[in-house]
Amino acid sequence: MTIQWFPGHMAKARREVTEQLKLVDIVFELVDARLPLSSRNPMIDEVIHQKPRILILNKMDLADEHETAKWIRYFDDQGIRAVAINSFEGKGLQAVTKAAKEVLAPKIERMKKRGIRPGAIRAMIVGIPNVGKSTLINRLAHKNIAKTGNKPGVTKAQQWIKYEKELELLDTPGILWPKFEDPETGQKLALTGAIKDTIVNMEDLAMYGLRFLSNRYSGRLEERYGFATVEDNTAELFEAVGARRKAYTTGGEIDYDKVAELIIQDVRTGNFGKLTFDWTEEQK
Repeated sequence: MTIQWFPGHMAKARREVTEQLKLVDIVFELVDARLPLSSRNPMIDEVIHQKPRILILNKMDLADEHETAKWIRYFDDQGIRAVAINSFEGKGLQAVTKAAKEVLAPKIERMKKRGIRPGAIRAMIVGIPNVGKSTLINRLAHKNIAKTGNKPGVTKAQQWIKYEKELELLDTPGILWPKFEDPETGQKLALTGAIKDTIVNMEDLAMYGLRFLSNRYSGRLEERYGFATVEDNTAELFEAVGARRKAYTTGGEIDYDKVAELIIQDVRTGNFGKLTFDWTEEQK
């Protein structure tokens, strides 16, 4: 299953990010903690160049905490400061402002030596759709300023948001790259909800999810669905899941569409426990 998705407003967003970059001190790059690499946008490196940045691993409550810790060390080894947060519940937010001050400490010190009093840190928040940018902004601002939604493409325009005296935040629309070099990247993003369900084959996506669980979290798969290994027989697997979850049509047959939806929602909502889809060991 190959997934390609590049709405027109995202091309415009890239131009806007480039134009506004000179107005900020630092970039907050927001990614999904469940897929710290797959949810990064390769365009961002090209656009921000040497601008200081903080990599924020959001939705840490849904990610495997052991893998999240490995990823923070991994990025640190790459010279990128990373922190993990849960913007929905407001956990870890102080780490973001603390990290920003530490990353910008040399610049702040130079300003002080020149007799310039540093003002609020101006930060641009970037990331692909549905990683929680608007939720993070609302948490930092203590009010519902940014429009949110559990679907990609909610934020469509830039806006400045002040956060007390410490931060001024520039929200930006989500940017998704036009071509995935690795088809599996698209599958991971679709499975976690970064790509609209209307443009993917839900049965294929559900099968991808089952194969992933079998390879990485077979015990949880068996606990929930009654099997730990996954072959290519979609019908047989869907019959097993459908019977266990009572996903029947009005005629008493297994509802394959419903089964696919149930599998995907079980993954997205944490019914299999905390999952991480990108693994540091695969990068070696």
